[in-house]
Amino acid sequence: MSSAGDTYLQTMTGPVISVSRKSRSRSRAKKLLKLLHDKKNILVTTHQHPDPDALASSLGMYVLLTKKLPHAKISMSIKGPVKGGINEMFVRQSNLKLTPWDDATLKEYEAIVLLDAQPLFAYSPLPVDVTPIAVLDHHRSRGRHPNCPFCDIRTDVGATSSIVFSYFLELEVPIDRSLAALLLYAIESDLAGAAGTPGELDNVALSSLMLLADTHKFYQMRYADLPLSYFTACYDGLGHAVYYDNAILSHLGDIDSIEKPALIADFLLRFEPIKWSLVTAVYDGKLVLSIRTADPKLSAADLIRKLLHKIGEGGGHRTKAGGMIKLTTGTAHEIEKLLHLLKVRYLRQLNVSAAKPQHLIPHCK
Repeated sequence: MSSAGDTYLQTMTGPVISVSRKSRSRSRAKKLLKLLHDKKNILVTTHQHPDPDALASSLGMYVLLTKKLPHAKISMSIKGPVKGGINEMFVRQSNLKLTPWDDATLKEYEAIVLLDAQPLFAYSPLPVDVTPIAVLDHHRSRGRHPNCPFCDIRTDVGATSSIVFSYFLELEVPIDRSLAALLLYAIESDLAGAAGTPGELDNVALSSLMLLADTHKFYQMRYADLPLSYFTACYDGLGHAVYYDNAILSHLGDIDSIEKPALIADFLLRFEPIKWSLVTAVYDGKLVLSIRTADPKLSAADLIRKLLHKIGEGGGHRTKAGGMIKLTTGTAHEIEKLLHLLKVRYLRQLNVSAAKPQHLIPHCK
């Protein structure tokens, strides 16, 4: 083993070594490099409105390809703005050097590597006539895997950053302290909340990266200063929360960053009798949804597809899922109709009676 591999193994024992060996034996990273070895112009990208996992996994892949393919021009680009207190802090800490996004120039790239998303997902950045050469993701897809030359989709893994971490292990490429902090925070944040379900690879990545990370940078991201809008969203989420038996739902109104429904859904799931939480909000001409569950009998990804049948798009994992509905007019009447339909479908699918709703905060009745 190379000195880089020795450096890793000095910090690894037990299951960590086991995962390292599995990563090398399956040769996913080597297959990807073989596919890209003659490409001169490569784009690394992720979904629109990226979260830390999308950003860190893309940055990790950018760093890895830059080191392993020195003859190629590697670019990282994101479609649309990166908004939100947590995401903006992440961007500042990572010092991202992004290439401006331009749909018109996508076909000039010889290869596109798409992370934390799949081509047919609602927030995919790619037009339907542009196919990535590789997809790395941890979300469940609707049907078959994407039709592209290389797919590494692991639904038993909690974060795409964990998958990218395994590529560094397989190729025995060292991870510097700054990147380790970013990957660590991304994995931790994607697993955050009562619905977080780390797999074996996630646990190995977390324990390994904690030993490697710049802890000052990591804690700056974990305890980032938040704008007033976050506390307003918390107030709205608690004040509007209504629960029926073991299912709770809340609407935040207009929001300025798309991660807020997920954060509130995670928080509401921690209410003792609750097994399901659904939080909605209006963002960028869309009604966006986040679902969280602690119920082992039904998948959140399956539920959100049933909620959005013929009216929107969504997907996710067994314990957490998200989706959106494009608004036609954005009027209060349209939004109220959709919220009522979603509530009816939500309670019906969970076999919960709507007869006795209770407000989470009684004085907000």
